[in-house]
Amino acid sequence: MFLVDSHCHVDGLDYEKEHQSLAEVIDKAQARDVRFMLAVSTTLSAFPALQQLTANHPQIALSCGVHPLNLDDDWDIERLHTCASDPNVVALGETGLDYFYHKTPELWAIQQQAFRDHLQIACQLNKPVIVHTRDAREDTISLLAEGHVDRCGGVLHCFTEDRDTAKRLLDLGMHISFSGILTFKNAEQIREAARYVPMDRILVETDSPYLAPVPYRGKANQPAYTRDVAEYLAVVKGLTVEQVAEQTTENFAKLFTIAPERLTLS
Repeated sequence: MFLVDSHCHVDGLDYEKEHQSLAEVIDKAQARDVRFMLAVSTTLSAFPALQQLTANHPQIALSCGVHPLNLDDDWDIERLHTCASDPNVVALGETGLDYFYHKTPELWAIQQQAFRDHLQIACQLNKPVIVHTRDAREDTISLLAEGHVDRCGGVLHCFTEDRDTAKRLLDLGMHISFSGILTFKNAEQIREAARYVPMDRILVETDSPYLAPVPYRGKANQPAYTRDVAEYLAVVKGLTVEQVAEQTTENFAKLFTIAPERLTLS
């Protein structure tokens, strides 16, 4: 079986207590059939360190972007374009909108422009976008449409919205990624959406080190726990975990244009 963690922050893992090295993280993941991962960046300043950390690990691809809450971190559209042009960068992001922590229209406007910039570069480079949204549903969908996400493709990661929002995203050509939140007791709205979304548009992720699934809630998350998300999704969809693994890996490879030989690594 071959699973992919489509969204993790390996540079945010605890390498003092939880893990001795990134190689150990990869070994733990592979022991549970999680054989590939996408390491997602959230700042430009930390991106070179992420490149260095993952340089000797072909099981890891990279994204490049600035999280909407990190736009005070030396935001530079030209630098984003340069970094995102790296051949090992398969996506722009994570980008998007977060109105939960930023409450003022002035800050929203800054987020919106950066989101537009990410979408513009994504279309120029023909690489998909990885999208974060919180308390910003309507503006997120509007800007995705305005930015022609149908041309570059994209995924709404760590989906926490409802079935109607899922439909609107699917209509834009988006993929939807489910995280450990799917397993939470109060997440029936998300499970309803998961039952609705067709399997050929679904990804699975951990968002490590955040949002560990049941039965690890309260602990640090890690890519190995992608297996738990996939197993839970299989129950929700009435499938086997092997079917979920096969389809979500195929979806990942198509969306991010991953060469087949990279997905035969063990």
